[in-house]
Amino acid sequence: MPGKKRKADKNNQTVGTKSVMPGKKRKADSSSSMWGSSTSSSSSSPSSSRRSNKQSSSSRRGGGGGGGAHQGNGGAYPYINEDGAGKLFEEICDEDDPNVAGMEGICKLCEQLNLDPLEDIRVLVLLHKLGANKKPAEISKEEWMKGCNKLRLDSIDKFTNFLPALDTGFMEQGEFKEFYKFCFQFNRQGTHKTLEKDLVVALLKMCLNNDRITSYRLDTFCEFLETTTDESYSKITLDQWRSFLDFSQEFPDEGSLMGYDESESAWPVLIDEYVEYMEKKAKK
Repeated sequence: MPGKKRKADKNNQTVGTKSVMPGKKRKADSSSSMWGSSTSSSSSSPSSSRRSNKQSSSSRRGGGGGGGAHQGNGGAYPYINEDGAGKLFEEICDEDDPNVAGMEGICKLCEQLNLDPLEDIRVLVLLHKLGANKKPAEISKEEWMKGCNKLRLDSIDKFTNFLPALDTGFMEQGEFKEFYKFCFQFNRQGTHKTLEKDLVVALLKMCLNNDRITSYRLDTFCEFLETTTDESYSKITLDQWRSFLDFSQEFPDEGSLMGYDESESAWPVLIDEYVEYMEKKAKK
């Protein structure tokens, strides 16, 4: 079951930034998200009280190097040509920091792989698999090298051959939930803890445009976020983000909502208000 119910935080102080929504391409800003404005609060968001999900390994996960053969020299990265992977990172790293690749560098990699960095979910899947977890909107050289070694990737050809394995349909449920959480975390800005709802809507449509939840549930929730005038939902927390996926899987269709009891609900208030929105919509 989801965690203890709490009222939405209406006191978060936020700072706005210009957005780069899907479909509106421009040169990436190394300090911002590819998928939109990650306007958010620097104060701590409510911690998620969801049950933990152990990440499971997909039995269909592929590797770029083929056969797991040792290609290095037995050093820190024995499964790859270390020089090859290092040169790839040099091509995308920031000009002022050779140990970090920000959004501009990630977009350069996407160009080489023929991926749309604003709309292709495989970009986020690749960053997740490479282990870009240290800071939002970037990947460090250490993360890159460890990720390349894990995935056996040390050339553009191997990255290209690895692209089919980035289909989210290959992920088992536990792994997908970890990836879904990563999508929120990677798109934060600095120490900010929330995402602007316009960015959340764009990310939801990218992440859940599959069989994980029904299209009706996804479309109506996005519609609810887009039309609500409640300022407390202009920013979305990680707990609200994760709760929507769990809620959608527990209540997949309108028939299942018949058993939803708000008085006994332990879901975030955002979910309660979405259910009320659906009830009003059904009466029209």
